[in-house]
Amino acid sequence: MFDQILGLVKQHLGNNPQVASAIPAGQADAVHTEIAHQVTNGLAGQAATQGGIGGLMAMLQGGMSSGSPVTSAIVGSVVSSLGSKFGLPPAATGAIAAALPGLLQSFAHKATDPNDHSITPNTITQTLSKLGGGGLGNLGGLGGLFK
Repeated sequence: MFDQILGLVKQHLGNNPQVASAIPAGQADAVHTEIAHQVTNGLAGQAATQGGIGGLMAMLQGGMSSGSPVTSAIVGSVVSSLGSKFGLPPAATGAIAAALPGLLQSFAHKATDPNDHSITPNTITQTLSKLGGGGLGNLGGLGGLFK
């Protein structure tokens, strides 16, 4: 799943001129990788607090505005990480933060699209279970969300 998230990061941020111009030359790959790590870890953390994968996906699908709890938590960790690890200025991290809700919407769409097998409920569950070290509790609760 990480590779798929990294692909989404590169697609969304690479095609956004404001974001692409804010990332220092030569650091794009490292920044994209860090964003993908933060998004993946953020999803794992949010799954634990949202009642598992089903709760997480319901939150992602239900509203990806910049004020949603899932988006806000992930954006906060991405901005903090990019500022501390790469010294990106607020203008750069702000442009990246503005692009993240769209990226998360794409993730949720791919995960729930029965015709798109790049990100599936099983890959999400497996990845997040590994990241959570088994502490995510019941990752079921998928109900009819993915049928």
